[in-house]
Amino acid sequence: MSKNKEILIIENPERIDALVNKKRSLPSDYIPGDLVVVNTLHKVHNDEAKMLRKEAADALEELFNDAKTHGYEFWATSGYRSYDRQVSIFTNYSKEHGEEQANRFSARPGQSEHQTGLTMDVSLASLDYKLTEDLGETVEGKWLADNGHKHGFIIRYQKGTEPITGYKYEPWHIRY
Repeated sequence: MSKNKEILIIENPERIDALVNKKRSLPSDYIPGDLVVVNTLHKVHNDEAKMLRKEAADALEELFNDAKTHGYEFWATSGYRSYDRQVSIFTNYSKEHGEEQANRFSARPGQSEHQTGLTMDVSLASLDYKLTEDLGETVEGKWLADNGHKHGFIIRYQKGTEPITGYKYEPWHIRY
């Protein structure tokens, strides 16, 4: 890893266990080499957001199929995000909410787990596909929190962990 303005640049981002956060950044030119379109229900705004790395995509399909056998139907809303896409997202949130507030719920470019291709935001039709803390209070959201690990996924930003992660509670953000 190389040091850049107090931020460590991850030198081997292809590792499944690469830790990306506010102190460990991906290179701006990093694009996962094995991105595929996930074969699940989608409610996304652009084609790249339908993608994950192959291993994570297969696991997400299994997770969604398992959920369906229990009567739950999740929708994929945002998967892979390029560095440039994250620049746009973070810039827009900063203009709308101020940079400090935006940094509580949106990653700076290079610091987004979405760029790894190992993260998917999920929602429900009953929530109008919104990314809301309400997901964690639904039967489906509780099932996801209790069962996602069986398919390799965790709720990355759990309630009460903001002092550790730097991000508010996001029951929709699952990381492989």
